[in-house]
Amino acid sequence: MSASILDTTRIALVGSTGLIGRSVIDICSAGDKVRIVGIARREVALPQGARMEMFVADPSKWGEVLEAVRPRALICALGTTWKKAGKDEAAFRAVDYDLVLSTANAAKDAGIQNFVAVSAAGADPSSKNFYMRVKGEAERDLSKVGFKRLDILRPGLLRGARHNDRRLAERLGILASPIVDPLLGGKWSGYRSIMAHTVAEAALGLSMRQAAGRFSHDNEAMLRAARDWRHKLERMGDTEQ
Repeated sequence: MSASILDTTRIALVGSTGLIGRSVIDICSAGDKVRIVGIARREVALPQGARMEMFVADPSKWGEVLEAVRPRALICALGTTWKKAGKDEAAFRAVDYDLVLSTANAAKDAGIQNFVAVSAAGADPSSKNFYMRVKGEAERDLSKVGFKRLDILRPGLLRGARHNDRRLAERLGILASPIVDPLLGGKWSGYRSIMAHTVAEAALGLSMRQAAGRFSHDNEAMLRAARDWRHKLERMGDTEQ
């Protein structure tokens, strides 16, 4: 990848208030190789020191924003929680499936070729678990949109400083992760904990890749992608990140 590509790169981001979205903003605000263009449904409080453009629009207008901005890729970190959705299946699906897919279609119509979607370890459209089933259905149908390159990230338990809704089960899981992670081997290794910052680095690095296709990334693959991203920045002299 040449320096000229990174020097002029704009990456769109939806889901800027979540743990991964805020990590993407923090990473890019610390350097000057990538300009983040955030799109949101409402005004949001940005991290201190954030350097980015933010557009607030109804989701039905997001395609118009993307057409005007013309980013190289879009990172989709949209997602809600069972609690935030009022424990209502329709409200949960409206964000984690409907909004994700409508955003993807708007991006495709705007000419964006690279789409990076944050999903979850264990996502499966045939799962009996509602959360995993919705995530799996979104993955399945994103594959039908027709992007030149689609990267689906499947992190395990996310570690990082949340600014809003840290759930009890999640807190307990993070506290136990140093003991539990080594015990998760084989098919369970994808459920190990991973830093949100690492997932964000992987998302940025993968959004720059040229090879066409659909790619799924577990924790290990994201760790490799994050290392690759850092090495490329170091070679280009942008070590602040």
